[in-house]
Amino acid sequence: MQSFLGRDILSLKGFQRAEYFRLFEAADELAPFAHDRRNTDLLAKKTLVTAFYQPSTRTRLATEAAMIRLGGRVLGFSDVKMTRAGDFYQESIKDTVHMLQCYGDVIAMRHFQQGAPHEAARWAGVPVINCGDGWGEHPTQVLTDLYTVWKERGTLDDLHFLCIGDMRMRTMHSISYAMAEFDIEATYVSPPEMSLTAEFKQELTDLNLRFREASSTADAIADADVIYMEPVVQADYTKSRVEAAVDKGLTPAAYRVTRELLRDKAKPDAIILHSLPRMDELPPDVDETRHARYWEEAFNGVVLRMGLLALVLGAME
Repeated sequence: MQSFLGRDILSLKGFQRAEYFRLFEAADELAPFAHDRRNTDLLAKKTLVTAFYQPSTRTRLATEAAMIRLGGRVLGFSDVKMTRAGDFYQESIKDTVHMLQCYGDVIAMRHFQQGAPHEAARWAGVPVINCGDGWGEHPTQVLTDLYTVWKERGTLDDLHFLCIGDMRMRTMHSISYAMAEFDIEATYVSPPEMSLTAEFKQELTDLNLRFREASSTADAIADADVIYMEPVVQADYTKSRVEAAVDKGLTPAAYRVTRELLRDKAKPDAIILHSLPRMDELPPDVDETRHARYWEEAFNGVVLRMGLLALVLGAME
């Protein structure tokens, strides 16, 4: 198993099975601090730099909260328009990262350009954590998702995942790489124009992931242990910001999960994960069902990132 010390966390492709469990164990060890709303001094001498070129609620705040719970400091930006990278100068990633590495011990980056955190890691003398890059990947979100499943089900093997939404999404890429490390079978449901590309399907086949595609949620939900959702009404993730349109459109019934569908067709112990924000694909009345786990998932985002930061910065081995 590769050490986490000083490591860039850029992709889940190649992330080993044992590494998932080491990270989950670290998160479990630190979870009491988050549950009790206490801070420790584990990273009291460390500073996190957040470089968010794209809007974020949960990822940025969960990462910052994790660092603060560990006793560390946080500085950074969450609006690229207020930086030299987003104004007249359009400062390069190379130049920006050369500067940011002087200000802290680890950089958490979200960017609208696929591959931007990988480029940052080339120039940074400190670890870089990918917090979402365009249509690329979102490793810390999916690590949170799998940690939530592991806590709920006690295993990541012998499970069937139903992945619903836009398969261009970075979370769908990361979850697919992750599932290939476990005895997981996946079913993908998406509009045709948002379906898995031929190249990505070949990649998943080469990784020995057992998967199929279905035309609607109703056709596949009966087999699902984990219902993993993203919207099909999406912003353009290749842009730094997309303002809301007057008419965003509605989610077709084939890609929605409702109380009625859960009652009539889902397994009694199936759980729903959604990284949020949601549109109308997951109505609010589902929140009160026994299937909803997305609020626990949001809390676990702090716990998981506490474990990740502690390992990457050497406070745990």
